[in-house]
Amino acid sequence: MAHCRRRIAEVGHTAVKIDLSGKTALVTGSSQGIGLAIAEGLAASGARLVLTGRSEDRLAEAAGRVRAAGPDADTVTVAADITTDEGTARLLAAAPEVDILVNNLGVFAARPALEISDEEWRSYFETNVLTAVRLTRHYLPGMTDRGWGRVQYIASDSAVVIPVEMIHYGMTKTALLAVSRGFAKAAAGTGVTVNSVIAGPTHTGGVEDFVRQLVPGDLPWDEAQRTFMREHRPTSLIQRLIEPAEIAHMVVYLSSPQASATTGGAVRVDGGYVDAILP
Repeated sequence: MAHCRRRIAEVGHTAVKIDLSGKTALVTGSSQGIGLAIAEGLAASGARLVLTGRSEDRLAEAAGRVRAAGPDADTVTVAADITTDEGTARLLAAAPEVDILVNNLGVFAARPALEISDEEWRSYFETNVLTAVRLTRHYLPGMTDRGWGRVQYIASDSAVVIPVEMIHYGMTKTALLAVSRGFAKAAAGTGVTVNSVIAGPTHTGGVEDFVRQLVPGDLPWDEAQRTFMREHRPTSLIQRLIEPAEIAHMVVYLSSPQASATTGGAVRVDGGYVDAILP
């Protein structure tokens, strides 16, 4: 019993210093926005990065930012549309094994509920859900064989607070919570953790465009943002958009050895927007 108490005391006083040296991380949709911020955060902790996106020019710019964040980090870029079989094959050939998989790729847009076509429903599910499932199916067995790995899905507050202006997007993020929990069960007892991150309203270029869709007029950005939060996201407790780096901080932690007991969870970085205790 005394030994157990000493061990607990030692763990309780361990400083949190995240070191991902020797680990390879793949972040999908990492040429901009939240994905790029996550890649920068992982690189700053010493991970080798695989960046994906469809634009070679944007990926080259993103790689420069990632190298600046982690000067010693090895960075690989793969220009591919991973919603297609050809693009997925290109990515898997360039990165056959990874230690950390962050499924960040996603699309969203405002659309009246009754005007969403079958094609749009399928496209959103294919992009936001099935790309993540395919990559998990490929990389998870290697992680479990090696006895260590981290899989994450970037979900959204829209998974639990379905927005009336884009229910097709909300549906895909709800699906990711189920996918994450299911794969966590498949990896039980292997040393691999699987989690989803519920990101709240976040300040990205795409969200700026989205805000402009919903807030009429040519208001200055700060005023437009405040109007958007007040009228469309009034339950936010921080009353502002979240910065991408704030999402990245949680992802880096969940990617670390320190997060070894966190799995099967839906972890919130939502600024208190979701008015519920769990998740």
